[in-house]
Amino acid sequence: MKLLFVSSRSVSLLLDAPGLYETNQTYRCTLSEVPDGKKRWPRMPMEDRTESLARKLLCYYGLFPDTEYRVTAVFEDGSREEAVFRTLDETCTMDVRRFGALGDGIHNDGPALQAAIACCPAGGRVWVPKGTYLTGSLFLKSGLHLDFEEGAVLKLLGDRSALPILPGMTPHWDEKGDTDLGTWEGNPLDSFAALVTGVEVRDVSITGKGILDGGDGDWWQNPKIRRGAWRPRLFFLCRCQGVTVQGLTFRNSPAWNIHPYFSKDLTFLDIFVNAPATSPNTDGFDPESCENILLCGAHFSVGDDCIAIKAGKIYMATTRHTPTRKVRICHCLMEDGHGGVTVGSEMAGGVYDVEVSHCLMRNTDRGLRIKTRRGRGKEGVIDDIRFRDIRMEHVRTPLCCNAMYFCDPDGHSRYVQTREKLPVDDRTPRVGKLTFERVTAVGVEACAGYFLGIPEMPCDRVELTDCVFVYDPEGRPMVPVMAEGVEECRGQGLILKNVRKAVLRNTRFEGLEGDEVDTEQVESLERL
Repeated sequence: MKLLFVSSRSVSLLLDAPGLYETNQTYRCTLSEVPDGKKRWPRMPMEDRTESLARKLLCYYGLFPDTEYRVTAVFEDGSREEAVFRTLDETCTMDVRRFGALGDGIHNDGPALQAAIACCPAGGRVWVPKGTYLTGSLFLKSGLHLDFEEGAVLKLLGDRSALPILPGMTPHWDEKGDTDLGTWEGNPLDSFAALVTGVEVRDVSITGKGILDGGDGDWWQNPKIRRGAWRPRLFFLCRCQGVTVQGLTFRNSPAWNIHPYFSKDLTFLDIFVNAPATSPNTDGFDPESCENILLCGAHFSVGDDCIAIKAGKIYMATTRHTPTRKVRICHCLMEDGHGGVTVGSEMAGGVYDVEVSHCLMRNTDRGLRIKTRRGRGKEGVIDDIRFRDIRMEHVRTPLCCNAMYFCDPDGHSRYVQTREKLPVDDRTPRVGKLTFERVTAVGVEACAGYFLGIPEMPCDRVELTDCVFVYDPEGRPMVPVMAEGVEECRGQGLILKNVRKAVLRNTRFEGLEGDEVDTEQVESLERL
């Protein structure tokens, strides 16, 4: 087992066994204390926990601080894995009930919760027992350990007047810069603070089987109309470093659920993100201009893209010059969303070095979904995007790359949508190398993949190795990418337009009646 994270009260271990979101075999797992002779505060030793499991990511909560544990997993075939770890030390626990929080779902517990956070000393933890805590925006601080008991719910107040506003842009007195806090769809705009907000904090851990709930506000009514400020998120990190989130459920977010912004060294483990299928802009996980992110063991079921990797629009790209890079997404389950993993469309700062591996996607409209357009700019480069060991079930169009995405007020303009070759200038984005290895898609409806570049800057390279596409004989027609002039298709192979080089190695199409590959303005196609 590989130790991914340990706190004073929890641990996450990754099993070295075959499987995607779950292992191919179930296993019986035992957690036990390892006696070490150390003197601790009076308590009863923990009884051994034994249970049957199937998750690749193994997590335990409710542990004791500064204690050594052994985990043993025995699989159906008799093989076993074992790990020994020690939890971190802890100075004290700040129970939010002692600060006046009631957890009755009626009273505003925000001031009590914020007081507990503010008063927690270094090395301590803030403890949220089970209950429903109605609250406005809560702000994190550096060095905080926030820990939830299973059944603890933070529920956002629905009254906009009760929430603080994060200003989109505050100019500096020396006129040499500015500070942005609020943001909306890639631009620095006033927005309501999230239910949980971190601004320039470091070394924070948020653990436990708690729930962040968007509450009962009218956030989804007239969602494109700004009322006081733009809609809040559930969890927002602005220029933060070294933050770990483990075990939480995010549900009913007013807008994007989890939004790291200009932050780095972030870890998200064993999270569940849920929103109704009809809820607008409820992306699950949207890192924007961030670096070094690990997302492992997550489950998404949302009303928009499950994961959307972003890097701002053109203003942020030209003033901040901050791409998103080094993103690792593994052992996750994405279902019931528009896209499994999306890059864009706000990506003018560039997106590099993204690897999605050992993930399962079910019932999403698309699997990989790249969205860009003319006007994203010369720094808007998408390159080195890798899909490995992926299974898709009833994903209607598994692979999509659309460089003519008709977003923004000018999205349907001739400049964005024309198929003529325009001059390459500072407004021209680029799509580099896209790699797919051991991708299996069962229940394909529209087409295996649709890759639409722009004539003056074709996609550099599309490479498929050991991929299998199995078609649904009763599949419905669908417009695979959102660009003008793209018609519905059904039961088609790979459609490649404006691509410099495409390579297909040992790629099969089962149940396909037409051509496996349809090309237009493709400079080189290799079938191996």
